[in-house]
Amino acid sequence: MQRKIMALALAACFVQAPAYAQSAADLAEIRQQLDAMKRNYESRIEALEKRLAEAEARAGSAQQQAAQAGREAQVALKEARQAEARQAATQVAQGTGGAAGRPQSANAFNPEMSLILQGRAARLSQDPATYAIGGFLPSGGEVDPGKRGLSLAESEIVLSANVDPNVNATFIAALAPEGGVNVENAYFQTLGLGNGFTLKGGRFFSKIGYQNEQHSHAWDFVDAPLAYRAFFGGQLADDGVQLRWVAPTDLLVELGAEAGRGLNFPANDRNKNGAGLATLFARVGGDLGASHSWRTGLSYVRTRADNRSWDDADSTGAAVTNAFTGRSRTWVADLVWKWAPEGNPTAQNFKFQTEYFRRSEDGTLAFDTATPPATLTPGLTGDYASRQSGWYAQGVYQFMPHWRAGVRVDRLSSGRVSIGQVASGALTAADFPALAAYRPGAGSAMLDWSPSEFSRFRLQFTRDRSRPGVTDNQLFLQYILSLGAHGAHSW
Repeated sequence: MQRKIMALALAACFVQAPAYAQSAADLAEIRQQLDAMKRNYESRIEALEKRLAEAEARAGSAQQQAAQAGREAQVALKEARQAEARQAATQVAQGTGGAAGRPQSANAFNPEMSLILQGRAARLSQDPATYAIGGFLPSGGEVDPGKRGLSLAESEIVLSANVDPNVNATFIAALAPEGGVNVENAYFQTLGLGNGFTLKGGRFFSKIGYQNEQHSHAWDFVDAPLAYRAFFGGQLADDGVQLRWVAPTDLLVELGAEAGRGLNFPANDRNKNGAGLATLFARVGGDLGASHSWRTGLSYVRTRADNRSWDDADSTGAAVTNAFTGRSRTWVADLVWKWAPEGNPTAQNFKFQTEYFRRSEDGTLAFDTATPPATLTPGLTGDYASRQSGWYAQGVYQFMPHWRAGVRVDRLSSGRVSIGQVASGALTAADFPALAAYRPGAGSAMLDWSPSEFSRFRLQFTRDRSRPGVTDNQLFLQYILSLGAHGAHSW
């Protein structure tokens, strides 16, 4: 019995031993895995801590460098101010300083400078010396198509700079091909006047219409539209002041007024105090989606002429000089629409622009003013009134980068002209050939290539019917080159 009990106990021990051994092995394996995981996480934590320490070190170094740069900038600014103060003191002592001996900013002596070179070759089927716009009084401006053959066109020298935080100044000298320099623009313009207002003063192109303010090198065609040549002698420019206001709205709303001396056609210099010309303009514009933008405007020009003379011929063909005295009023309506895919004009874009002009003049007309007074007969001065109009429309398409093509249509109407001397029978309509009824017109097509923003080469053909009974076929090849810094052109 005792032997059986011992045998059973030994058997139980042998049965339990493998289970115990297996459990111990599992525990050891789990401990090994835990130890491996612990070592792995410890190494990763150590690596992260090392990266954090390096980042903090770099940040601290950057802060130190920034602080050092700030201290150096303060020192440089202090030294610059001290140098300016010394320079101002020297200028005051020498009597060469600015107003009240103010130190001048270095930027004032480093304006933006640019030179615009223009040249062309022209083939004209009619003599440009006989050019005239039929039915319209000669303006005295540069309205003819220019010389035949190769010639240097008008070039420009441009200087522009911010005089101080409040005022910008611009000077543009036009270099005539035959020699001589003409001050085309010389004006100041305020910066940040506040509440949407801007003040300009000096000599400048009026902001009426759309194209009038643009310089010739920014035109889309070689020449100005017929309407600009007939109504303003090419462009309306004057010495005066301009005030304009832009509303603080998403839609462009701009209002403005100008007062000028009245130097040029349709006015003439009357040697008087005060303003001789006044203009008003208003325009609105905006975007239509991402690809379209537009602008439309209305402008008004009011002035007066005093013996504004022009050369003509009487009914016998003899040369005479006539003169108009009275008031002149012109309305200009303009519309511009531009398209660029998703607002990006780099590859493709299209621009359509059109302007309509209407002018009325009332006063007196003097016939043959060059005749000695003793030979004058009654009736050579009488009432005069005219109502004339004109328009142009053009489209320019950039069909691939650097290449554009465009067409333009010009139309004028001499309208209704009333001449007192003719109505009274003192003279005949044949004595005023420049005022004979006519509807001038022209059509132009152009192709231009712009290798860069600084150069443009243009080929243009124009069929001009400005002269009664004569068609002038005009072929132009033009180049425009810009040297130096030049500001962006207006929209």
